[in-house]
Amino acid sequence: MALSVYNTRTRAKEAFEPIDPDHIRMYVCGPTVYDRAHIGNARPVVVFDTLYRLLKASYPRVTYVRNITDVDDKIIVRAKESGEAIETLTARTALMFHEDMGELNALPPSIEPRATEHITQMI
Repeated sequence: MALSVYNTRTRAKEAFEPIDPDHIRMYVCGPTVYDRAHIGNARPVVVFDTLYRLLKASYPRVTYVRNITDVDDKIIVRAKESGEAIETLTARTALMFHEDMGELNALPPSIEPRATEHITQMI
């Protein structure tokens, strides 16, 4: 079965042709963890979970990366409001996010980097 994807650059459906058919790599922006997950957090998880499962069934190796944004203005504001340390707030809400996405039966990503682990690379 051929997989077609919508290319936002060309605004057309195109056949999916992986760079390396032996190892598919997929990066998805994840949540900013300052509160419970909402539909805007859940929708991409469900959509990309479906794609991940399809790719895993079609290709020998798939690496799915979804980041966690654990430093952000919203997080700083929420930590100040609650009196919680940022690290405590983000650890607690990331755990809630994982629990909520588990309730949707979404597979976890292969790798889940946190923004705070990669600040020097981002600057």
